[in-house]
Amino acid sequence: MKIEEMKVCMLKWQEILRLQDWDLYFLPVEVEWRKTGDIKIDDANHNAVVMINVCNPKRTNIEEVIIHELLHLKLWQMDQMIEGLINLVYGTDETDSKRQFAYDQFMMTLESTVEDLAKGYTFLGAEEKTSTLGKLHQEIVKEIKTENYTMKQ
Repeated sequence: MKIEEMKVCMLKWQEILRLQDWDLYFLPVEVEWRKTGDIKIDDANHNAVVMINVCNPKRTNIEEVIIHELLHLKLWQMDQMIEGLINLVYGTDETDSKRQFAYDQFMMTLESTVEDLAKGYTFLGAEEKTSTLGKLHQEIVKEIKTENYTMKQ
């Protein structure tokens, strides 16, 4: 997907996800980066920057990545409320094992929920309907030492 197509895709999903009250910006990351996508959010000013790795993306369905990042924006206030609650209950000492456990569980649940929703939206409205495997793909390639494999569902 070309950079201009990514921006159009972001605007399409901004409307579908009812995020029109946000000023969205698109940043193609053109350097080595460990992520395929990310979003930076300024809630006070309703600004967000969707960052997509165009140098070495780990996933091939970029539309799904854009959907995933925009879902983080959609869930941002809930995300911040729960993080605040964790800090209120456990404090802000990141070395506290109880706090770290609660935070890790929350983040794992948030990411898996966002990923499930992104897969559903991808299937319903994306150009490319198939979801990429992400972490599983890396494990498979490491195990069988080839990028060329075919799976059946």
